[in-house]
Amino acid sequence: MQSLLPLVLDVGVPLASYYVLRNGFGLGEVAALGWSSVVPALRTVWGLIRGTGVNGLAVLILVVNVVGLALSTMTGDPRLMLAKDGGASSVIGIAMIVSVFLGKPLMTAGLKLFVTKGSAAKNAAWDRLLAGSARFRRAERRFSLIWGTTLLTECVARVIGAYTVPVHTMVWLGTVLTVVAILLAMVVAGGSCAEPMEKMVRAEAERVGGHQDGQTPADGAGAAAAVPVVTVPVVTVPSGAGS
Repeated sequence: MQSLLPLVLDVGVPLASYYVLRNGFGLGEVAALGWSSVVPALRTVWGLIRGTGVNGLAVLILVVNVVGLALSTMTGDPRLMLAKDGGASSVIGIAMIVSVFLGKPLMTAGLKLFVTKGSAAKNAAWDRLLAGSARFRRAERRFSLIWGTTLLTECVARVIGAYTVPVHTMVWLGTVLTVVAILLAMVVAGGSCAEPMEKMVRAEAERVGGHQDGQTPADGAGAAAAVPVVTVPVVTVPSGAGS
């Protein structure tokens, strides 16, 4: 789904590459964090070059990785390391929730791409609905709120699990929790927010398109052609005829 493309590129790829590089290829934590930061860094720079503004999700992942690098000196206790991973990635969920209350939902860019499919008419319909429909704005905010709450809950579960579940179990269980959280957010946010918004945008675009197609020119030659001309015969009465 196109709506998940920014999330996959900015969140999924860096997190997945971090775990694959560290656990699969045996890289050190600093090296794994560094290499997993390449994609969000490139995405951030590309957005600035294209003039589309700052990529909020990409910058957020960079911040999370920087925090992880700053905390990379925490070694020795494997449970502490597992808890640190969950705690650092929880920044993503918290930031999504905060962005909703600040009026700048982080998931809106990906959501708009999915809903409008790049159509100019649907982009215009999105802007009109965002400006004039309270229901549409609530769905937009709720989409990011669902994602942020789900990811934060998943991170809390990972931190709790780090101190209550055997370490060798939590190593793979953490990944399972992440996948389940993403799938859950897709189903809940997609069904309750993305799909209704897509229908609203399509209806708005069709309404405006149908109105424009049915318009009659109001002036000029078009107006003259549209209004039938009625010729009234003039009868001349001879003077003195009534005398």
